[in-house]
Amino acid sequence: MAAPPLLPPSPPVSRPTGRRRSLAATLALSLAATVTAVLAPSVSAAAAPVDLARAGTASASSVELDRADFAAAYVNDGNPNTRWSSKYQDDNWVQVTLAAPAAVDHVVLRWPNACARDFALQTSADGVTWTTVVRMQRGTCPRTDVIEVHSAQAVRHVRMQGYRRWAGYGYSISDFEVWDSSPAAPAPTLGLLPRPVSVLERAEAPYTLQRGTPIVAAGANAAAPANHLAGILRRSTGYPLPVLGSATAAAPIVVDVGPGKGPAGQAAEGYRLTVDATRVYIGADTANGALNAVQTLRQLFPQWVESRTVVAATWTVPAVTIADHPRFAHRGMMLDVARSFYPVAEVKAYIDAAAQYKINRLHLHLTDDQGWRIAIDNPASNPSAINYPLLTQVSGATAMTYSPTGQLMGTELGVTGFYTKADYAEIVRYAGVNGMTVIPEVDVPGHTNAALHAIPQLNTAGAQPQRPAGAATVPANGTGSVGYSSLDAAAAVTYEFVRQVLTQIAAMTPGPYLHIGGDEAHVTGHADYTAMVDAFTAQVAALGRTVIGWNEYAGSALPQNNAVVQYWNGDRTAVANAVNTRGAKVVLSPAPHTYVPQKQDARQPLGGTWACGGVCGLDRHYNWDPGTFIPGIAQSSVLGVESALWGEFIRRVGQAQYYSFPRLLATAEVGWTPQAQRDYADFRLRLSVAGGRLTLQGVNFFPTADVAWRGQVLGAPGAARVGTPAAATWTVTAPGAAPADVSATVTWSDGRVEALTAVTARETSIPGMRINDVFTVVSRRTFAAAGTYTGSLLVRVAGQAPVRATLTVAVTT
Repeated sequence: MAAPPLLPPSPPVSRPTGRRRSLAATLALSLAATVTAVLAPSVSAAAAPVDLARAGTASASSVELDRADFAAAYVNDGNPNTRWSSKYQDDNWVQVTLAAPAAVDHVVLRWPNACARDFALQTSADGVTWTTVVRMQRGTCPRTDVIEVHSAQAVRHVRMQGYRRWAGYGYSISDFEVWDSSPAAPAPTLGLLPRPVSVLERAEAPYTLQRGTPIVAAGANAAAPANHLAGILRRSTGYPLPVLGSATAAAPIVVDVGPGKGPAGQAAEGYRLTVDATRVYIGADTANGALNAVQTLRQLFPQWVESRTVVAATWTVPAVTIADHPRFAHRGMMLDVARSFYPVAEVKAYIDAAAQYKINRLHLHLTDDQGWRIAIDNPASNPSAINYPLLTQVSGATAMTYSPTGQLMGTELGVTGFYTKADYAEIVRYAGVNGMTVIPEVDVPGHTNAALHAIPQLNTAGAQPQRPAGAATVPANGTGSVGYSSLDAAAAVTYEFVRQVLTQIAAMTPGPYLHIGGDEAHVTGHADYTAMVDAFTAQVAALGRTVIGWNEYAGSALPQNNAVVQYWNGDRTAVANAVNTRGAKVVLSPAPHTYVPQKQDARQPLGGTWACGGVCGLDRHYNWDPGTFIPGIAQSSVLGVESALWGEFIRRVGQAQYYSFPRLLATAEVGWTPQAQRDYADFRLRLSVAGGRLTLQGVNFFPTADVAWRGQVLGAPGAARVGTPAAATWTVTAPGAAPADVSATVTWSDGRVEALTAVTARETSIPGMRINDVFTVVSRRTFAAAGTYTGSLLVRVAGQAPVRATLTVAVTT
């Protein structure tokens, strides 16, 4: 697809504070979950941070075209819609003179559309002698820069001194904030995504996982979710966590699956989760319901449970009572493997990241103009003598290449490859273990150039495009052009071919759905389109499956009460007619709300803007209601929602994750949580906790600007000999932070203080489409005497509340 309750609902799991804050103030880190937790000094007990710039006076070296609407005074007026803009030269400055000398904690600069590539932040007591706090080179625009100052002496003037413009225009700053202290600690939250239907937090002692804890699988269908939970917990805790049919050990985790165990009327996916100091209890009617509970439970553990290696932490779960079930049965994600291929391991990584948020459909776009990705065997009966393995031998070796004007599509050529039947079976199996149903798509009658390129018999007189003179097939096409290809409605080979492909894919796919595409058949006449689509949908029904197609096929003779229309763009009335006259169901993938190849932030150099007339941010993916999106139909006709990741320019799973996350989490909540219980501010508050978890999992997500991504710190207990470097190590999650933004100071129990460096194996880069990895802070100090020493690490990330974590080092002779 290319461009054109058994428990009463509780109060929200957590609530955003009512006081409005600047972006810098809201980008606050949470207090850390640590081996021995030491909280940072309470910010809430102190005076609220003050933006000193608001009472100051702004001035500048120049103003663009001497226009009054670009005046310096607009940088500290508190209105983000006004701005100062300089003349068209590199050397410019803007400064704020404070009302009185004051200590400055940090400064925030917001560049709305014309940034400085190279600039310095400077301070001065007298306006004559300037001290450079930091000189910075930045590679994205627009952006927000948060700069730590921590001035030792009171200052009166704060200046942005530019050295190099972004482009031909001058600099533009909409907000120049000068803060006297660190932001307040963020509001507490359980961080559950998607938000459960009913959550009751109880003021009781938490549950603590112990090395000897058993996981009890009660019921014939409890083993799979119980083992899934054990696999998650064993990796990070190092505990054995045996899965047993029964156990007498104290404080078990019980996974109880059977009729009547979950919420009434929600047997398919509903669950109960109760936690107290003595046990964790999961009750569900089905294995899928219990798996949903497992995904909720893992979010209640400290984020370190997502570590890929064993870590030392206190594994507690707060006392809660949850009754939960989804609003919609279909909560999907589509992966376009046709334009650029994803090997099996990458598909599994994509599944892993999404399944924890209760995404339960994996839609694989297996064929398109650029490539064919699924192996099809030659059948015993083959009237047209088609060599079906050519589909992957020839068009498995093609993919996206260049635009029609010769521009490379993406950061590299599209990845080629295909799935053998064994590969596909493994994807289906792995998806099922993670609670996902696979929906395979073979796109017909348009988007068929790859099939035409591979199979000579399909290149009949009515097929489009026509093969060149003397050629057996049409040439491969790696451009993003759409709507130019079509099968031939008048050729019997068309129906033979499609029937054979659908038959073999149905045999490989245990799920109930087959997707036939049906979109953007621009060169196919209406009568030909209808003839082919009617035949293809009838073939799917004859295979005992439910057909799905994009909304262009909504006007065809869909199988009565056995078809699904997937809406992406265009006429909603036709979709309503298919529901009301043919008994069809609807899956909603409206481009402005679910298309992740669209830019989510103006800082991204790649991405579409057609769906939203600009960026399609996290708010667009969250703030819509599937129940009312198609006028004239009942909510009961909506199966659910699906995020769509198209592959014109996205390459490999890292980039796929970068464009999908966290917007896919918004889609997950849209599909799960009742509309009346959804709130974007509350969602962002809960999402802020997920950043550390995703970091520990190695998920490459986008650091959305309006989410106050929280950081946490964990210290690992250590041991050393007298005179030997301790290698005391802390792990820090700080999503979106650069190494220069992170400062770390450790204070030891013997009075020694060290300034340490936080390092990461992968630095964040929006142009490079990558989020940073965890940071590591290491002290290699030696100890002169035996004993136990405690090190308390204070971590500051620019403009965020500080966090602390302690560790102990046992020193022996």
